[in-house]
Amino acid sequence: MANAREVKKRIRSVKNIAQVTRALQAVSASRVRKATDRMFHTRPYANKAWNVLTHIANQPGRENLHPLLTSRTEVKSVIVLLITSDRGLAGPYNTNIMRYALDNFGKYSVPVRFISIGRKGTELLLRRGLDVMADFSGLPAEPTFGDVSAIGRLAVEEFLGEKADEVYLVYTDFVNMAKQEATMKKLLPLEFRSAEGLVASEHAAGGESKAAYEYEPGENEILDEIVPRFTALQVFQAVLESLASEHAARMVAMRNATENASDLAGILQLEYNKVRQQAITNEILDIVGGAEALAQSK
Repeated sequence: MANAREVKKRIRSVKNIAQVTRALQAVSASRVRKATDRMFHTRPYANKAWNVLTHIANQPGRENLHPLLTSRTEVKSVIVLLITSDRGLAGPYNTNIMRYALDNFGKYSVPVRFISIGRKGTELLLRRGLDVMADFSGLPAEPTFGDVSAIGRLAVEEFLGEKADEVYLVYTDFVNMAKQEATMKKLLPLEFRSAEGLVASEHAAGGESKAAYEYEPGENEILDEIVPRFTALQVFQAVLESLASEHAARMVAMRNATENASDLAGILQLEYNKVRQQAITNEILDIVGGAEALAQSK
């Protein structure tokens, strides 16, 4: 059994850790509120842009409307945009998204290159010997569309230059504070919902079942502008979803760590009390033994 001094040091160390994790929990709670607010504010715009673009792309001759809408008969190479965090201490957040990405693309049938958004993902991909073509670590704590648009432009350029035949987006979708799900979305060529899905979404939004749009100056001009921008918008929304998920996961992880540290400190305190009691008992026995020995010597 450890002595009282060692147990006391462990108690002090555990309590110090609990103070750190409690502080990190408070910071994450503040950040997750801001992150979810920004994410929820951008969702309506992203959904409306999606509906307008879906309406255009569901017109006859979709394959000839824009190169980013054209599926290629033979897929020779793939790019994956993988979103992780720059920092750890977020529970299973990074582990889950990395496992999900490697399960889907670790042994893909064609060559896969990764565009990594987040230092943790870059480190693990390089450790696995996978092809990381670009690293966008160190994004601001509150990224703007301009901070993320370069990622979308890179994906579009690679696709238009026929250096990639498909582009996928892998990120963590924010469901609620207790649940975040690893998600994969085909980014290029853009995939669209069926007409039934579009009708359902318009009903859910309170709109008419058949939307009627008038476009100025025309579909081709709009597609040249909106399709690349919409691609970058999807990346931006995924970054916001991932940030909210990261802060929520870190808040929960730090709360659990604080509770575990408090429980451990209580267990160590009981052990310390037992050690102290045993030490006092031994001292009393020594005193009693010495008194008896002295009495017998007399």
